[in-house]
Amino acid sequence: MEQAARYSADPDQAPLWYSNIKWVRWQTPRPMQIGSLIEFIAHFLGKRLAYTYEIVEVVPGTRLIMRTAEELLPMETTYTWEAAGENATRMTFAQPAFPSDSHRSWRWRFDGRIKKIWRSSRSASNRPAPNNRKEPLRQAPEQSPRV
Repeated sequence: MEQAARYSADPDQAPLWYSNIKWVRWQTPRPMQIGSLIEFIAHFLGKRLAYTYEIVEVVPGTRLIMRTAEELLPMETTYTWEAAGENATRMTFAQPAFPSDSHRSWRWRFDGRIKKIWRSSRSASNRPAPNNRKEPLRQAPEQSPRV
């Protein structure tokens, strides 16, 4: 469980397991702690979104809460992890985009597959280096609308 939580709570790993996230850039020094600021570039419903999360709560292996400050895209994202049997972790991802959407949450169950993902990401030699710290943010290519 600790390994799955550590992997999925690491912002640098987000583009590897969350298909909407394309790039991550730290705006404050590592390690992640309350007050850390992390910029995410995502593609969602054909649109490019850029937003900055502030870490508001970190309980390693148990819970992570991040919140945006942008008025146009107010979000709070909560990840929780719990044991779900032998070699299995239940990760809960809740992201009410707006207060009226607080009923929305999604659950994923990560069993032995998270180890495979984690191991393959650690040994993949052909993946690009993560966009860390002071590297300039690579811009996502704009896509023309589908007709």
